[in-house]
Amino acid sequence: MRKRRIRLLLALAAPIALDARAAFPETAKPSEKPQAIDVVELIPQEPPKWSPTNLFAPITGFFHGGPGYWYGERSVEIETTPPGAVLDLFYVRGNFQKRYEQADAPARVMLPPRIEATDRDNLTVRALLDGYRQREIQIPVRSQTDRVMIDLSPLPNSLLAFTQTTFAGRSSLTFLTKEAVAFRLQKSQDGFDVVLTQTANTPAADANMQGVASSLIEGLQPQQLGEDLMIRVRLTELGRSDQFETRSRQGFDPVRSVHVFNLDLSAREGDNAARESAVGALGRIRTADVTGCALDFDEALREQLDPEALARALTPNGSHTDPYLRAAMKRLGELSPDGVIRMRDGSRFRGSVPIELMAAATEPNEALGYLALLRRFVAEMEAEPYRESTLRGLIAPELPPDRFDALLRQAEEREQSCDRGAGAKASAG
Repeated sequence: MRKRRIRLLLALAAPIALDARAAFPETAKPSEKPQAIDVVELIPQEPPKWSPTNLFAPITGFFHGGPGYWYGERSVEIETTPPGAVLDLFYVRGNFQKRYEQADAPARVMLPPRIEATDRDNLTVRALLDGYRQREIQIPVRSQTDRVMIDLSPLPNSLLAFTQTTFAGRSSLTFLTKEAVAFRLQKSQDGFDVVLTQTANTPAADANMQGVASSLIEGLQPQQLGEDLMIRVRLTELGRSDQFETRSRQGFDPVRSVHVFNLDLSAREGDNAARESAVGALGRIRTADVTGCALDFDEALREQLDPEALARALTPNGSHTDPYLRAAMKRLGELSPDGVIRMRDGSRFRGSVPIELMAAATEPNEALGYLALLRRFVAEMEAEPYRESTLRGLIAPELPPDRFDALLRQAEEREQSCDRGAGAKASAG
């Protein structure tokens, strides 16, 4: 009778317990989702030759924890830090490769039972991850290792920034790296490839390569290939012609503590024709291009640009654009009212006096109307599809193309608003 009452109480209590767990689900044990893992079989088709090990395995197995050591299923789990590396998996017997497979970490590699392996059987793992040094390890098949973690080290060098400038018939690709770069050039069907060995790409540099286009360069395509960074440079029909050749130079920027690698695409016959064209283009610029509402454009664009980056772009630094920028500053002095170049801090320099013109040229980013003049200079020198890209290369090469285009639109809207206001005042007068 007593046992019957106990069973009745337990039967009544069961639904109550279930209701309690439904009412308080946080008391239930959370389900754990297993991490996705690649399973790879790496078992040679031919087993090794018979050896005394096969005879004594039933006995020696007890010293390794039981018979499962020799006859049980054998596998090794491989993970990497950071995760997601590509794993090249080799089954090596002696000095001969028996099997090869590839997987993504994390992975479980199925190996033959230890009784079907020899002392010279090993699993060789090569881990590769973009931006990191590749690493290789060996795991004896007969060992008791069943889990390994491979730590990958970042590459010693990285591409910190990239700029591109095309002006007056010459293109310059500038790579700023953490360490001095080792490179090689490879010809391709539509241009050439720049390979920076043991160098990792960065998001900032990658963003500046997107959307690059000029009269010589059709586009850039960066691609990380293991330890090497390859930039595929697609040239326009003009850039692919025999009129141009590549030249390289390297240096160091002590201010920013970065190494500088320049790759120029320049005319084989020199820059004389481009300089003559530039003289004519500067002569066609008028006072109205650097005064009035053009100053609103100049100010609006300058306000949106980083002052230090603007100074780096416009200050002479040994680039092929230096003589053109100096000539543009001289033309600004000729076109400014009273022949005086006015600076943002209120100082003034007479463009007709060489020493004062040189003083203004040392701070071109502060000269009022200079950005407006460069806009007109580019319009006279470059064809319509490439004017914005060329102007960006001169004054804001460190900005991604889409970002610069947005800033340029805003500055032009300020200028147009000024023109509309000036027109309304003239009508009212």
